[in-house]
Amino acid sequence: MTAPTLTDPESAPKATGVWRLALPLLEDERDLPFVKLALLLSLIALPFAALMFFGGLSVGTRFLLSVPYYGLLLGWYGGPYNLMLHNTSHRRLMKWRPLNHYIPNVLGFFFGHSANTYFAHHVGMHHPENNLRDDLSSTLDYQRDSFIDFLKYFARFFFLIVIELPLYFKRKGRTRLLRQVLFGELSLYAGLTALLFVDWSATVIVFVIPFVMMRFMMMAGNWGQHAFVDVRTPENCYRNSLTCINATYNRRCFNDGYHIGHHLKATRHWTEMPKDFRDNVQSYASEDAIVFHGIDFFVVWLFLMLGRYDLLARRVVSLDGKARSEAEIIAWLKTRTRAASSTEAELAAA
Repeated sequence: MTAPTLTDPESAPKATGVWRLALPLLEDERDLPFVKLALLLSLIALPFAALMFFGGLSVGTRFLLSVPYYGLLLGWYGGPYNLMLHNTSHRRLMKWRPLNHYIPNVLGFFFGHSANTYFAHHVGMHHPENNLRDDLSSTLDYQRDSFIDFLKYFARFFFLIVIELPLYFKRKGRTRLLRQVLFGELSLYAGLTALLFVDWSATVIVFVIPFVMMRFMMMAGNWGQHAFVDVRTPENCYRNSLTCINATYNRRCFNDGYHIGHHLKATRHWTEMPKDFRDNVQSYASEDAIVFHGIDFFVVWLFLMLGRYDLLARRVVSLDGKARSEAEIIAWLKTRTRAASSTEAELAAA
């Protein structure tokens, strides 16, 4: 079988000029783009925070300036930051360990993350549980083309994760991650509460709004990544995740679209994702995997919320080369978005 032609990046830019000085610090030279991105985001977020807290601006001016700031930091760079955080959680970036705290535990505050909790939630909980029912971010029991169900899903994460995630680690006997989550979440809430008394508007702009926006974005992204699940084999990574190829998102966000491959091997380097897909396309086809081209997980989420299965169907990659009508593809996609509980009840009654 011939794999689709791929346009996603399979190498990282070579270090030139002063950037060569950073190479001895890196565990993998291919991750130099993360150093560049972290520096760029620091030059955006830190001066803006200083301006908000110490610039003597009126409240109205602060909120006016926040609009282009959010468009740049969260709208344009929110995805690249989160996928930098994602990759450096799975694979250590710096040889000197203290430097590895900067991206998640310093820069992360400006993107709505509390210290250590992304690693604990994603690497410590989500991957081991693989979107099954013990996964606190599982999509399995939700109707995944329902906006109401998505709001329930988001609300559970937003309001209850500070309780549910520590309890999960307590049940699993993973005390180090339990302590990290409690410290990260509670210290963030305590710090924000204290800052609100110091300067409420600057705190809301710099930290609170990004906190809400980023948690919504993360849940929309995870919903899209695990929107299509074959509930007969929900543990099968080919059938509980999806892959998006040849998308601008992949070029900007370190091949995050290859989500099936990522769940199959979480530590695979981002530059190796397209080759792995190309080498194993026969497995994707035989396992009935869903692959889209030219769109990303957030577009998948949006199309599902709008009920636009027709737009999704036009982006499906035919891995087996068989021609199927749009109606047939839509019917197939809909079998994979139904809540597991309703499908399981029908199977039990059959």
